[in-house]
Parts: sequence; C-alpha cells; structure tokens
Amino acid sequence: MTNRSGAPVVVGVDGSASALDAVRAATREATARNRPLRVVHAFIWPLIGTPLGPVPGVPPEAGLRNLAEEVIAEAVAEARKISAEVDVTGELVDGSPIPVLLRESRDAALVVLGSRGLGGFAELLVGSAAVQVSARADCPVLVVRGEPRADGPVVVGVDGSTLSTEAVGFAFEEAALRGTGLVAVHTWLYPTPVAPGDILPVAYDLDSLIEEEGRALAETVAGWSERYPQVPVRQRLVRGAPAPVLVEESAAAQLTVVGGHGRGAWGGLLLGSVSHAVLHHARSPLAIVRHRRDADHG
Repeated sequence: MTNRSGAPVVVGVDGSASALDAVRAATREATARNRPLRVVHAFIWPLIGTPLGPVPGVPPEAGLRNLAEEVIAEAVAEARKISAEVDVTGELVDGSPIPVLLRESRDAALVVLGSRGLGGFAELLVGSAAVQVSARADCPVLVVRGEPRADGPVVVGVDGSTLSTEAVGFAFEEAALRGTGLVAVHTWLYPTPVAPGDILPVAYDLDSLIEEEGRALAETVAGWSERYPQVPVRQRLVRGAPAPVLVEESAAAQLTVVGGHGRGAWGGLLLGSVSHAVLHHARSPLAIVRHRRDADHG
C-alpha cells in the first residue's frame, strides 16, 4: 500500500536492548515489504563541541565516534542475523534524535523505534518527544516493546476521520503481511455537556445511535476488506473511552494501530493523557499513522 518506490524502513538505534528489539522488528518489516533497511544513530556530540577522538592515555578505540560506529555495527549485525536477504545499511547522522528522525521520515516507508533507550533516545517516549515524532513524521511510526507476539490479530482504532482511514489501510496491509486477522475498534459515548449549563436532550434513540455508530465503522472497513479479502475482520463497537479499549485489545494483539489525530473521543489520542495511556500501557507494538504521502487510498 505504501508507494514510495525504493524507500527504506528506518530504525533508530542507540546501543540499548530496546533499540535491538526495534532492529529485529524493523528487519522483519523490511523483509516482508521487500524494502531495504536503514539503521540510523543520531550523533549529537559534534553539535555541542565535544572532542570526538580518543583521550590521551586511553585506547584509541575509546573515542566517541568509534563507540557510536560500534552501535551501528552491532545493529547491522543483528539485522543480518534475522534476515540474510534484507539490504542493510547503517549511518551516523549528526544531530539530535528528534530532528534526525523527522528528516529520515521524509524518505522512509516506515520509522521503527524502541520504547526505551539510552543517550539521545532515552526520552523518546517520555512527555512531548513521543508526540513530536509521532505527530510530525511523514510516514507511519512503529514503536516496539520487547519481542512481538507471533500470533494474535492486528488491532486498529477507527473514528471515521481521514487519518483513521489511513490507519485502517495500514492495519490491513500489516495483517496481510503477517497472515493474520484484524480487529477494528470503534468507541462511542453518550452525549455529554460541552460547557457548564449546557442542556442535553431529555431523550434520544439509543438504538439509532448504536446503529449509526456501527454503520460508520462498517463503512470505514468495507473498502479495505475488498482490497484485502484474505484478511478476516472482526468489528468491535464499544461504548466508552478509546484508550482503555485499545489497551485491553492490545494484550492479545501482534500490533496495535492508531491515527496520529482523530475526532470525537479519539481527537486527543496523541495529545495528552490518552497518548500516555496508549503509549505506556499498550501491551503490543504500537503503530502511529499520521500521514501516508504518495499512498494508495481505498
């Protein structure tokens, strides 16, 4: 589905165990998509005037640049253990992690990151940094937590927005690549006051409301089901807030997919408390789809 011809899967590394988990996941993604893998380490030290060579009296291989090159070499070697077929390259890129990753996303099919790191990547999923990468990347971002499950479905959050439709398409693509099913989740809430003193209808037709929400879910999924007939789909319509439902579904999922921004109850998905709930509590890798430039649409 993602067209960027020849675009690589990009993985950010920093020498941590979490980054190596990301490398393994990124290698599988690149292999399944028949794309090259690009391993990137953001090398911030030149920007702050730190001496990069060896310190007098210590071995020459102890310089910061040499150590950073070892991080890249270890990650490339790990990727080649996973797949001998994938075309792997590694590069040190001068700069701080977030700008480096955002620049890389402009020409990537997918950016893959670990959930915890060292050095420059240590705060990647703490506070605003996760929002910046996920909400501003020019391609989907896959956040990896440990070794992924080999079974279970792909779970996707649906709210009817344009980005939600993009996320659903990405989720179908992933389910097809993984040979598994898809669970499409749509949540809804009773009408609630927007401001103090608001007057809500005394009564409304609950059955009609449920029917309308179910129709919106079905319509979003229908086009992608036609494109990916091999992917079995379960639609789940739930009254409640989206984050707890996604976290619950993620426990048995290979992958959970959300759009970078939404509407209704999903509108703050990456903007505040809901983002922390999903990013920190989802029990599967999490793919965040903000924008799919040059992608086919269903």
